[in-house]
Amino acid sequence: MNEAPALDAPRSFVVIGETNLARRVCASLRDGGHAVRHLTQPRDEDLRAAMSTGPAGIAVLLHEDAAALRYALVAAHMTTRIPIIVTIFDRTMADELLRLLPQCDVTSPADLVAPALAGPCVDATVAALQHIGPQARAVRTAVSDPCAELWKPERIGWRARLDRLTGQLRPHDAGTRIMLAGLAGLLTALLGDWAWLLKLGHPPAEALFDAVRVVTTVGPATAPTHSAAYQMGSSTVMLSTIVFSAMFTAGVVDRMLGPRLVGLLGPRTVPRSGHVIVVGMGQVGLRLCGELRRLGVPVVGVERDPHAPNVRLARSMGIPVVTGHGGDRAVLERLYLKQARALAAVGSDDLENIAVAITAQGVSPGTRVVLRAGEHEAIAETRSLLPLGTIRDVTSLAAAYVLARLLERPAAGVIAYQHGMFVELPGEGFVAWPLAARQGCSHIDVAVPV
Repeated sequence: MNEAPALDAPRSFVVIGETNLARRVCASLRDGGHAVRHLTQPRDEDLRAAMSTGPAGIAVLLHEDAAALRYALVAAHMTTRIPIIVTIFDRTMADELLRLLPQCDVTSPADLVAPALAGPCVDATVAALQHIGPQARAVRTAVSDPCAELWKPERIGWRARLDRLTGQLRPHDAGTRIMLAGLAGLLTALLGDWAWLLKLGHPPAEALFDAVRVVTTVGPATAPTHSAAYQMGSSTVMLSTIVFSAMFTAGVVDRMLGPRLVGLLGPRTVPRSGHVIVVGMGQVGLRLCGELRRLGVPVVGVERDPHAPNVRLARSMGIPVVTGHGGDRAVLERLYLKQARALAAVGSDDLENIAVAITAQGVSPGTRVVLRAGEHEAIAETRSLLPLGTIRDVTSLAAAYVLARLLERPAAGVIAYQHGMFVELPGEGFVAWPLAARQGCSHIDVAVPV
């Protein structure tokens, strides 16, 4: 393990944003002896005044992609020599900005932390796990120092294949349950009537024709020749199929008009064992699900709002998403938490994540829990949350990467190890990167909103 980097010569930087990430970066730069001009929502003249002092770098750390894009374009218009670090979640926008402004370093906290969350979800001894090209790379922490190695995915055994097969046609919402119940009733009526006619000596084709007529409430073609018992039975079936047809139609309409977040057949069915349950389908949750999918790990997402923006993206990626509250015991049991590999609570609210982790431990104490933290300074303290599971401070991980890039260090990744942040530098391995608390930022310039 390499030591923390020596302090660079004092320089000046501009930080834009009032997010926790911006405050953490600002405080850490000040602790390193650097001068920082921190702006929240600067006007063009405010940004021009800050740029006139000749800063060594600019960090645009906002939640809104459109605002981050605007400030990056304005800063690049004012100077082409200063490196600009920008956080943008949308990958299409990020790729286009990088193409237009080569001096920009465009990244997303969600992309940075996805490997650090995927690692402990798959293996407790892995600090980070990422699929790069045709191979996957794992950073092991079961040794004295973090070390990167190739990761070989587990082979899918017969039990996992059987679970995937039996997981087909399993309803996970009321509309689907109604549809399948109606379909089961119609099929039962059809097969029962067909078997009765076969027992009475009718040819198979004729018996099937009459059974279909009964199910469609038309009645058998040769009703006068049948016994009174069959006539009574077929009459009962015809009346019951009215209800079954209504149930089936209602279920089909609900699935056609609804978001259809979980499939009945194929890869978007809910896995039953060896999977990871991701609670919170925000930017971090979506990136984590995508990373796990690329690694070949079954995954299912949980989101309270079925119309959330990332739910549609998850569906296009083939990721099943169940609507519900991750802290609901019934939801976790319905997602087979006891058979799951891990549960990741990665919502944007730390308190909600803790509630989910506590519920998960109550339902299945043996299931590994990975917790996202970083929005609340006290809650982000890893030692105080250690009994709840593996903690990953998203803000600290992103701050360490941004600081390294601002100080012109070619950071390739970032991990959490032994309650500290480590930045991966080519040729140097993983280097400890100290960070200051966000409370150290106390000089935010008040500017008139744009």
